[in-house]
Amino acid sequence: MCRHLGWLGRPRTLSSLVLEPPSSLLVQSWAPRRQRYGTVNADGWGVGFYAPDRAEPARWRSARPLWGDPSFASVAPVLRSGCVVAAVRSATVGMPLEESAAAPFTDGRALLSHNGRVDRAVLPPVRDAESTVDSALLAALVFDRGLDALAATVAEVGAADPAARLNLLAADGTRLLATTWGDTLSVLVTDQGTALASEPWDDDPAWRDVPDHHLVEVTPDGLTLTPIGELPA
Repeated sequence: MCRHLGWLGRPRTLSSLVLEPPSSLLVQSWAPRRQRYGTVNADGWGVGFYAPDRAEPARWRSARPLWGDPSFASVAPVLRSGCVVAAVRSATVGMPLEESAAAPFTDGRALLSHNGRVDRAVLPPVRDAESTVDSALLAALVFDRGLDALAATVAEVGAADPAARLNLLAADGTRLLATTWGDTLSVLVTDQGTALASEPWDDDPAWRDVPDHHLVEVTPDGLTLTPIGELPA
């Protein structure tokens, strides 16, 4: 129901990641190329990033479409980071349209975006969720359990709601973690760093699709893919 991306590597401007590519998140907000559910992502957007000497990530979120925020477009070329999570939102029917419902969510240390949907009734009670939407409740659950339990949490929630789509993308400033569970994710490894995205932002043949039901971990040392069903208990 959304599109998201993550970057880990040499610092890049937010504009070069979110606005400038030919099939950027900006373009995906009105013309996604590989979206299976929904047609546009005009129900809000957000970007979170880490700055040197600051543990807490900075965020910029809005309930407006990304194309309707010229203030972000004016500063994005001068904001630079080596660890970024950004998303554009297509709201699930019945969910509120508000800034607090837009990813990425945070617990003050990590960032998390959810591309998909889940029945809120199957989620355990959580504290400190930023919104009542399913994605915010799921993010709060992941934060409570820790990013190291991301895949186990996805497997548990997926078993409780077989119709759930649980593509999650998280960062803690030093690594990216992502799951594929019912929707698309692609990876691009370059000599500058690694990008994860719901769909490629250009036609570079180096983009590779991540198989479904996998955990992806990106660190400065490289990338690993692990089938979620083969992770140790």
